[in-house]
Amino acid sequence: MVFSEETAGIFDIKWNPPGGHASPFLAQADADGYLRIKMLEGCCNGVEGVNLKEITNEKISNSMCLYLDWNPSATSITVGLSDGSVSIVSFLESKLEIQEEWKAHDYELWTTSFDIHQPNLVYTGSDDCKFSCWDLRDKPPNVVFQSSKVHKMGVCCIEKSPHDPNTLLTGSYDEFLRVWDLRSISKPLNSINLGGGVWRVKHHPFIPGLVLAACMHNGFAIVAIKGNNAEVSETYKKHDSLAYGADWQKGEANHIGGNTKPLVATCSFYDKLVRVWRPGNDLIL
Repeated sequence: MVFSEETAGIFDIKWNPPGGHASPFLAQADADGYLRIKMLEGCCNGVEGVNLKEITNEKISNSMCLYLDWNPSATSITVGLSDGSVSIVSFLESKLEIQEEWKAHDYELWTTSFDIHQPNLVYTGSDDCKFSCWDLRDKPPNVVFQSSKVHKMGVCCIEKSPHDPNTLLTGSYDEFLRVWDLRSISKPLNSINLGGGVWRVKHHPFIPGLVLAACMHNGFAIVAIKGNNAEVSETYKKHDSLAYGADWQKGEANHIGGNTKPLVATCSFYDKLVRVWRPGNDLIL
């Protein structure tokens, strides 16, 4: 361990994407309604002396901050709140300022994200089973579309494909991973049951159509999506508790060649466990 500190309960953290900032910033969504930004210090001198210094914070709401996402230029953050609201917060010159806040859903807003190809669009998903898209160019933001009949339980995660500007994934407590074409949003292209609530999904950074999913009571799954087809290529069930967090290791060295077995990190809840592993199968699409 190189750094630790006592904080409020944290629902989400994310590093800023590569952009105009020279320093790595970590955004933190807290249960006390605060959004906090911390700067990584000492990262260029090895792990010795690494420190996370809080540079600014903003009280977003009296409700809990449940989820956050940076826009591609790292100049603003969207925050989902437990009262169903969403906030758009600017981050300029190391200061946070609430730009917009509106009641987007009836219940907890579990996920919100910027469209990485059209950053004026923001997606939201909620415990009210609705999946929505909002246009920030309108004041207040206007709903572009809302899907309210497809998900049978709360919408937990929304992930735009970095490889295809028309493809988007949603995960739900109803155990389905859904593949959407944004050009025709009336129904998903495909739905695949992963046997547990789909709490998080992460696109592979270099292999289009390869997705890592955290499936709560049913461990983790690697899903291959090609066209209208989606199938589970591998499962990982060595956690003994709720599967909540998962991500691909993004270093180029782990993704060279046609056959690749990149590193994966996964974590679970009650057993307080983090595992780092490689898929058993060659990942080829």
